Amino acid sequence: MTGQPMTADQMTGTDHLVDGWEVIIGLEVHIELNTKTKMFSPTPNAFGAEPNTLVGAVDLALPGTLPMVNHQAIADAIKIGLATNCAISPTSHFSRKNYFYPDMPKNYQTSQYTVAICENGYLDVDVDGQMWRIGIERIHMEEDTGKSTHVGESGRIHGAEHSLLDYNRAGVPLLECVSRPDMRTPAQAQAYLSALREIVAALGISDARLEEGSMRCDANVSVHKPGTPFGVRAEVKNLNSVRSLGRAITFEIRRQIDAIESGETLVQETRHFNEDTGKTSTMRRKETLDDYRFFPCPDLPDINPSTEWIESIRETLPELPAVTRARMMDQGIDAEAAGIIYSSGLTKLYDAAVAAQANPSDVAKWLTNQVAAWQNETGRDVNELLDGTTLAELLELVTKGTLATQGAHKVLLSYLAGEGSIAELAPAHAQMSDTAELEAIIDQVIADNQDAADKVRAGNPKAMGALMGPIMKATRGKANPGLVNELLRAKLS
Repeated sequence: MTGQPMTADQMTGTDHLVDGWEVIIGLEVHIELNTKTKMFSPTPNAFGAEPNTLVGAVDLALPGTLPMVNHQAIADAIKIGLATNCAISPTSHFSRKNYFYPDMPKNYQTSQYTVAICENGYLDVDVDGQMWRIGIERIHMEEDTGKSTHVGESGRIHGAEHSLLDYNRAGVPLLECVSRPDMRTPAQAQAYLSALREIVAALGISDARLEEGSMRCDANVSVHKPGTPFGVRAEVKNLNSVRSLGRAITFEIRRQIDAIESGETLVQETRHFNEDTGKTSTMRRKETLDDYRFFPCPDLPDINPSTEWIESIRETLPELPAVTRARMMDQGIDAEAAGIIYSSGLTKLYDAAVAAQANPSDVAKWLTNQVAAWQNETGRDVNELLDGTTLAELLELVTKGTLATQGAHKVLLSYLAGEGSIAELAPAHAQMSDTAELEAIIDQVIADNQDAADKVRAGNPKAMGALMGPIMKATRGKANPGLVNELLRAKLS
């Protein structure tokens, strides 16, 4: 990473332009909170229940019912606001956002409008070694809608035979994080979404699973010539992965440029991204704020978090992902390895092994290779089986030369399979370091590979590999490679 974070206004040159057009990107990210109950009712908040089994009278706005704000949802909103460098508003309130969709049983959504609970924040994200500062305009609280399932070949309302409605999700606490239009490339947008998802997961306020809809991303994209006003934007809805976000933005940039250059007039609209084709298509004309007819919710009081409460929440924040990676890099770990360790859920194991006096670079190498590979192959969490002290014990045997890397890997796999302790498993895979025994094997390999031996004697060090291979095979990988190399050089010098 180089220098201080740059902003979009500090971009120079034409590298970020697409055929002379500047791209403007802003993201709206919706985060479902994992509170025990819904935003304004005591109805349980759970994922995966049978349709329409988690629906209460308040969720449906039945006559005579009144909403009540979920205290934990407010605390969670403050957490993410603090983690994204936002100011926490001393007073915020709820409004009614009116629209008539079947998945909105009340015909309005309770949401924050004029003043959000969190405002004017930012995230610094790394894109190819350059840090960029992406502004966050606001993070506001609202409730989620129900889920519509359109039955038919297309899976969308157009062409559907009929639609099914599930109101379990209606009223689930939702945070909407609205970025400023500070991104200029798909890569910046992907880095921002990834960083935000990591923060949400670290805070524990949501499982942040894009693929399951507990975190959803809408991308606002427009193009214009530098120095001219921003162009007409299109909003691409409900992108369910970081990869899809990049693909959708890339297609939308090309579509808009081609349309303008062919004389077409763009309209502000909401578009759908097709995962199979990689293309976007029109869903509906984009509503304006006037269409929603916002007005203050008469049933809910203002939110007035005290300074003392905000500071008590700040004290509970965990170490944030960017800080964790920076700390690893200060210990000599490169940015890529630090990212793999964090994203693989291996940070606690790394810290514990280093605390047990293991070399940070050795720990990182094993975690990003053998351990991460084991997790990917098995689908299991290694933290359930391996602690930092045990990993440090294994790495110490490698450092001392008792185990070669290959042997240590076998010991690790046996340990994770529950076949014994490191001390019990290590002797069967110990390195062969007996000089007399190794010399006898080396003499035989040299005799069997005279051409390679002659090349080494003639000054070709690459030919050493043709001798090391048979030696390691003869010792079933147990030979101490450093000692073998030393003995070989002595015999062939």
